[in-house]
Amino acid sequence: MTEFSYRKSTHSDPDHECVEVATNHPHTIAIRDSKNPTGPILQLSLATWTAFRTAVTSGCFDQ
Repeated sequence: MTEFSYRKSTHSDPDHECVEVATNHPHTIAIRDSKNPTGPILQLSLATWTAFRTAVTSGCFDQ
């Protein structure tokens, strides 16, 4: 199995918490805490990731 290749958002602030996302697998999106790169990994299907991104960009989580 190929290793996940993580990237951090260009909007991330190095002094604050953020996540890193790996999209180099065709059917799995991997997400991890940038402050704990050896910690747990959340793996999502492409459909779940797409639904999440749509919800975030449409403001569903804005307070």
